[in-house]
Amino acid sequence: MNKKRLIPLIFLIGSNAAMANAVNDMFEEYKQSGVSTYSEQSGKALWNKEFKNKKTGKPQSCASCHGSNLKQAGKHVRTGKPIEPMAPSVNSTRYTDVKKIKKWFKRNCKWTIGRECSAQEQADILTYLVKQ
Repeated sequence: MNKKRLIPLIFLIGSNAAMANAVNDMFEEYKQSGVSTYSEQSGKALWNKEFKNKKTGKPQSCASCHGSNLKQAGKHVRTGKPIEPMAPSVNSTRYTDVKKIKKWFKRNCKWTIGRECSAQEQADILTYLVKQ
């Protein structure tokens, strides 16, 4: 597994300031939780990994709703509600609010994986997402 210690600001150069601030705040929280490495590769693998939904018994992944191409809109598999692209390169409002980042990690991890994501899992997924 190719893990790297990243200084979040390095890969946010050229991004909007609100996103840089929110993402850096999240990485600081992860660091305080003991996370010292962030892996884009691990984040992508987790994004695409299928888990059995406890209610429906069907396999699902983050990509089930958000898609594999994060520059395109997704659609919630149960409600059909459209989901704006996850890639900050095409959706500048993504990852600009720490409260929203936490809210959606909590809700989507519980829905998809069946539990809250660990700080390491969140750090890896966020690393993957902000590089899109």
